[in-house]
Amino acid sequence: MTTNTLRSNVDGYGFQRPEGFDFDSYEKFMSSYLTILARRSARWTSIVKSKGTVSKSTKVKRFCRKGIPAEHRPMVWMNLSGAAQKMKENPGLYEQILKEDYDPKLVETVSMDINRTFPENIYFAVSRDRNSLQRPLFNVLVAIGHKNSKVEYCQGMNFVVALMLLVMKNEEKAFWLMDTLINDILPDYYNPNMNAIKVEQEVLGELVRLRDPELHNKIEKLEIPWCLIGIKWFLCLFADVLPTETVLRIWDCLFFEGPKILLRVAVTIILINKDKFMRCTNFSEGTTVLRNIVNDSMSVMDCHAFIQRIFTEPKAFPRSQIKKLRKECITKIR
Repeated sequence: MTTNTLRSNVDGYGFQRPEGFDFDSYEKFMSSYLTILARRSARWTSIVKSKGTVSKSTKVKRFCRKGIPAEHRPMVWMNLSGAAQKMKENPGLYEQILKEDYDPKLVETVSMDINRTFPENIYFAVSRDRNSLQRPLFNVLVAIGHKNSKVEYCQGMNFVVALMLLVMKNEEKAFWLMDTLINDILPDYYNPNMNAIKVEQEVLGELVRLRDPELHNKIEKLEIPWCLIGIKWFLCLFADVLPTETVLRIWDCLFFEGPKILLRVAVTIILINKDKFMRCTNFSEGTTVLRNIVNDSMSVMDCHAFIQRIFTEPKAFPRSQIKKLRKECITKIR
């Protein structure tokens, strides 16, 4: 990757750099991160060559936390999530779904969201361009909504599927990955009542309280509800919230470890922004901190350091504790 590439106004996934982007800090970060990527690529390649595929193991879990190289990411995500097996068991189903008649309301709802999805990305900005991903995005979203009628389509899915398309570069694989995500990895996240997300928002508040009571009290005094803090984070799985490579590193862990990773990320974001929250004097200032998280350059741009922090900053995350908190928080949303 050349200096000119690093200084480009468009990143490797087609996203335009935001105004005021800190190219100097980014170039400094990439100078070391490219070395890390080369090392990770060699190690992943050795695994893939020896086995031809990947399956869950302690070693692979460790490797996922350290990042999956772009060239192996589609295959690894498909295998670790279980999407590859689903696709194998249902040959031709996606093409069949595309030929069926859809609910007009579903088509209308999805169509409205297509132009709202990553308008700053060159692959989603121009619908008539031959490289445009708007049509594949529409196809996958209506197919997901049609196949999963109890889930229905909801806003947030569009950003998740769009990013999947950029990574997978294959419409059918993106469909099966999303289908696996909403049915197996994050069940009830995208149901019409979104109860699972509502519970996670309350759990997030409790985790912050347990780890930093002072910060929790401050957020409570600012009267920022946890549902406001976490709704887009959990619904979009941090897509359209954090820098793209940071989101992909989070998803590397998500497809192996499940939703607990999302809580780790959310808690870490709040903890590392403590000083900013503590300086706030009202609700408006607090919500501004939340909106500007993506612009807080290196704390989230350095994806390698950030992923390391999500496993150290919040400290231990016992599944028993999360399970207990979820059970307690269910009563709060009823």
